[in-house]
Amino acid sequence: MGSGGLELPPGDAGDAGHEGNSTDVPPGAVSLARPMERGSIGPELDWNADAWLEVRTRAQRAGRAYIWLNLVEQRLRAVVAAVLRPIYEPVHGDDWVVAAAGPAGQEWVQRAVAVREVSRRKGYLLDPADDNTLSFLTLPQLRELMVQHWPCFEPYVDERRDVELALDELEVTRNVVSRNRALSEAVLAQAERASAKLLEILGAGSDVPSARRLPVDAVEDLVGERYADVVGVHPDRVRLLRQFPAEDLFGGARRLDVIGIGLNLLVQNFSGRRLVRLAESGCRVRLLFLNPASSAVKRRERELGIKRGELSRAVEMNILHMRRVRAQLRDPGAFEIQVFDETPRFTAYLVDGDGSDGIAVVQTYLRRTRGMEAPVLVLRGGSRVLKADENGETGLFDTYREEFEVAWADSRPVS
Repeated sequence: MGSGGLELPPGDAGDAGHEGNSTDVPPGAVSLARPMERGSIGPELDWNADAWLEVRTRAQRAGRAYIWLNLVEQRLRAVVAAVLRPIYEPVHGDDWVVAAAGPAGQEWVQRAVAVREVSRRKGYLLDPADDNTLSFLTLPQLRELMVQHWPCFEPYVDERRDVELALDELEVTRNVVSRNRALSEAVLAQAERASAKLLEILGAGSDVPSARRLPVDAVEDLVGERYADVVGVHPDRVRLLRQFPAEDLFGGARRLDVIGIGLNLLVQNFSGRRLVRLAESGCRVRLLFLNPASSAVKRRERELGIKRGELSRAVEMNILHMRRVRAQLRDPGAFEIQVFDETPRFTAYLVDGDGSDGIAVVQTYLRRTRGMEAPVLVLRGGSRVLKADENGETGLFDTYREEFEVAWADSRPVS
């Protein structure tokens, strides 16, 4: 190269140990590496199964967190508008947000105004409802407006500290999601708890009656109609009880209708004393066992590969236990026990199934799988929103409730 340039190092012409270099590369020239086969050198661009699993997990967690953050931000924006607009708009008109921000928020509110103007020029605003400065404020900025004007919000919100603590917890999640970093399961759970609490404080709690027993999940609330009224799926009953203990399921019920072979979820996980107190408090109970003396029990024993009489004895013990519970009640008629002789197809625990706040736990009987190991569906009654072309369509909850009533009508009581 000319003066001042950079000169490449000479090639390996003097190295006779490398085949071809001594004859193919003239002295002083630069040797070029021969192309290598794909995958033999350089970074590995393919993702294996573990990498894809990690990516999907990150996306799922980020998606759930985004839905919660979106709900909170929309609710906080609505609350800020409802409280501050009547104060500032009569004097400042469309610039009421700028006026409310004051000198302390001059920088970030002007930035929001500028972003709005750019969006309007480029046609990014597809919804006229978003053509205002408030829609361009972030969650921390909405919080700042609320804190600056707390005396205005105090009549509507009980504890300022609770609001700020919840928003502090959400800020961690918001930073992670906005920067597309990994969101741990613990942080996601924290964000969901904080969001649910904040929505409740801001008066946007769920209007689903059964939410007291099974809290409505934000994702379920938004996309649940895709899955009828199924709000939970668990690989087995152990995983169900880990996330949804029997006390949460049956405690405080006013009606309990159960059908299955041995009803172990209730009998073995909810004590007899609790059942007595539940019945004495006004809960009406109907338990429908498979007849331990029926041929259907023997067929089920063969399916499971267990000893003859083992299942029938277990069912009989559960029935005897429930009879002892019934004997302690002042009104035994409110605690009915019956048996059926047909082939069992499923087990269902219907809690408050006569109203709009019902919850059901359903398992189908698989040929070689014990009930403890079978997949579990959790259903929410009364929450399915029918579309215009779905008049009269029922969800899974109603289907299993009708099946119970038919089986109950064909069964016989246990004395």
